[in-house]
Amino acid sequence: MLAVDTNVLVRVLVDDPDAPEQCRAARKAVAEAGAVYVPQVVQIETIWVLAGAYGLDKAGIVAALSAIAAHPAFRLQEPEIFAAALAGYRSGSADFADLVILAESTQAGCELATFDRKLGKLPGAHPVRPA
Repeated sequence: MLAVDTNVLVRVLVDDPDAPEQCRAARKAVAEAGAVYVPQVVQIETIWVLAGAYGLDKAGIVAALSAIAAHPAFRLQEPEIFAAALAGYRSGSADFADLVILAESTQAGCELATFDRKLGKLPGAHPVRPA
C-alpha cells in the first residue's frame, strides 16, 4: 500500500494547468499502487489547499471529499471520523478541520471545549465564553 501526502492527493483530484506532469505522475502512482492510505492530516490539508490555492467553493470541496470516500483504492485513516466530519461539513457551516476535532473528541467520549461559535452550537461541543 502506498501512502500519499497532500501534494500528491491534490494532484490526483485536480487538473492543475501549472503542473500537468505532476498530475499525471500522481495519478499513475496511485493507479499502480492499487491501494492508497490517506492520513488524517492529509485529508485536512487537502481541504485547505483546494480552497486556498485552487479556489474551490464548498460544493467543489464536498465533491472532492466524497470522491475520496467513495473510491475503492483510498484507505482513509479513521474513516468513521472522516464520514462524521464530511456529514457535518456538507450540512453545516463549521470548518472541516474543526469537525474532525469534534468527531475525534466525541469518539473519545469527551465534550469539546471551544471558543468557535459555529462549532460550539453542535452536539458534543461546549462553548467557552470569556467572563
